Amino acid sequence: MTVKKAACFGGLGDRIAAWTALSISTVCILIMGFILFFLVWESLPVLRTTTLSDLLTGMDWYPQEEPPALGMLPLIASSLAVSLLSSLVGLPVSLAIAVFTAEAAPRALRNLVKPLLELLGFLPSIVFGFLGMAVLAPWMQERFNLLTGLNLANASALLGVMMIPTVGSLADEALRAVPQELRAASYALGATRWETIRRVVAPAALPGILSASLLGVMRAAGETMVVLMAAGGAAILPKNLFDPVRPLTSTIAAEMGETPVGSAHYHALFFAGLILLSITLIINLLSSYVETKGLRMKGGG
Repeated sequence: MTVKKAACFGGLGDRIAAWTALSISTVCILIMGFILFFLVWESLPVLRTTTLSDLLTGMDWYPQEEPPALGMLPLIASSLAVSLLSSLVGLPVSLAIAVFTAEAAPRALRNLVKPLLELLGFLPSIVFGFLGMAVLAPWMQERFNLLTGLNLANASALLGVMMIPTVGSLADEALRAVPQELRAASYALGATRWETIRRVVAPAALPGILSASLLGVMRAAGETMVVLMAAGGAAILPKNLFDPVRPLTSTIAAEMGETPVGSAHYHALFFAGLILLSITLIINLLSSYVETKGLRMKGGG
């Protein structure tokens, strides 16, 4: 009788947990759907003022003029440039740290480096932006004889550093999830540690590493405070590393508070948010696809 009661309570607990998880997931999906609907609803009126082609390919962003110039190509290009350059800065360093902590570092050193790496991820982005304005910008201006140190290189370097904790920690976990038997088999065949890492461990952990890298890129694409404070704020197509730029995120943050509700400028900013959401959603879907495909490959399917 006791066993039957335990089984009954166990089944009830499983059903409660399942319904709770389903309810939370449904609420999250509904919230995400509402956000997407709200962005689309507030974005579409801008098409009464300008065409979709002019929005996406226009070179001039002067929303206060009459009629307003709402070309977003410089803003989109700036967002993509900052994300790409920050990835070139942050991803190699992140992966190198992950390989070191997972494969080469002694246990005591790893127990020191890993918490410090995760602690770096808790630093507010405004701290990085302040460092970019107060430290990095004056140094770049003096070192390279620039008109301003607030530019594409400044913002990209800061975002690259901000990317390191996320990518490094997740890539470390992916590498450590590789079974020790694979390493032992590689060593038994005479492979060195570097050959084992490069030809056995890294390929086995590749889906997790790619997923971590895409999440890092997504964080860089969606960052606001750093690019607002350190990128320079010029709505132009960047032609070199030292051009000031204005990504989508900083444009929304800087202009939304002073924009009349219901104006073309107001709806254009919501359209910029829709573009940004689309970019981050695509990156997120790529990350999920890579991770799911990697799990299927490991499962033999």
